[in-house]
Amino acid sequence: MLTFYYGRGTCAVATHLALEHTGAPYDAQRVDLKADQQRSPEYLKLNPKGRVPVLVTPQGVLTETPTLLLYVAQVHPQAGLAPLDDPFALARMNEFNSYLCSTVHVNHAHKGRGHRWVDAADTAAIEAMRRKVPQTMADSFALIEGGMLRGPWVLGDVFSTADYYLYTIASWLEGDGVDIARFPRVADHFARVGALPVTQRVLAAQAAD
Repeated sequence: MLTFYYGRGTCAVATHLALEHTGAPYDAQRVDLKADQQRSPEYLKLNPKGRVPVLVTPQGVLTETPTLLLYVAQVHPQAGLAPLDDPFALARMNEFNSYLCSTVHVNHAHKGRGHRWVDAADTAAIEAMRRKVPQTMADSFALIEGGMLRGPWVLGDVFSTADYYLYTIASWLEGDGVDIARFPRVADHFARVGALPVTQRVLAAQAAD
């Protein structure tokens, strides 16, 4: 059985949603980020990066959201979480997930984790990064709204892991000072994914854990 380590409200929500979607058994373990549990010796043995999510598989430990999403989709093909028989469509899914990971998530991180890029004592630089977040997040979602979100779902008519990932990142917009209503197609997608029973179960489980 897979063991999944997550933090509340983090990008790990996307993988949690995908795991729940499969209907297969898994063990979810919350990492208390406020208590710095991700930096404990025990956790660092699992993931020396000191971040979530982590997926412990029978073959070994995996990290990074796009990787975990692809793994879950491939291990559970019956769940229909990826167009596994269409190399181009699968590449499109990974392209979208990679953009969320490498660009949009990094934009968001500049709000609360500026110390990753500048000395923590450089308060002016950290504040400048925080002020930029609403613009960079809005710019990224303008691209998503304008064409990267291809239909009712990210890939058009086919639901995939990219939809759970987009939902997860879009949930950060309000806190980043961006009104999701500026992006009607994204807002509609967010509402539809948020209403899915899978989403409701995961959010309730994380809130209760």
